[in-house]
Amino acid sequence: MATTKFKGSDVELLGNEVNVGDKAPEVTVVNSDGLGDVTVGGAQDKTQLIIVVPSLDTGVCATETRNFNAKVAGLDNVQATIVSLDLPFASGRFCAAEGIDKLTVTSDFRNKDFANAYGVLLGGSVLAGVTCRAIFVVNTDGVVTYKEIVPEITEEPNYEAALNAVK
Repeated sequence: MATTKFKGSDVELLGNEVNVGDKAPEVTVVNSDGLGDVTVGGAQDKTQLIIVVPSLDTGVCATETRNFNAKVAGLDNVQATIVSLDLPFASGRFCAAEGIDKLTVTSDFRNKDFANAYGVLLGGSVLAGVTCRAIFVVNTDGVVTYKEIVPEITEEPNYEAALNAVK
């Protein structure tokens, strides 16, 4: 059973655990800009940086999103996507207010297909039902080449390691 921590307490991760070397499940999520479908995972023409956050309506998630938006600006051939369970309307407002324009910000609110397919759905805790904080890098063949389940949900990911993995 995979776990993470929330304020020091273990939290179970539900769903199918995906690891480095695995084929990245192809999942449809909803774009916060227009409610269109966005496919993440699987083989695509760009390296994918999939950034999973619990909610853009928290300080750490907002900071992480702003940081990745700035850091991916200079990267070529990379599709950077934020996935949360926030409603697309709330995500859209956040992006407009914060000037998030280098990331595709999506929601997994309909069926939690992404959260279950990637094993990032939080189980029994006060945050049950939202995603943990995680990073996946998927190469153009659709294989996971980097994974970070952030050990403590209230902390930011290892930006440098994630960005080095997409280069």
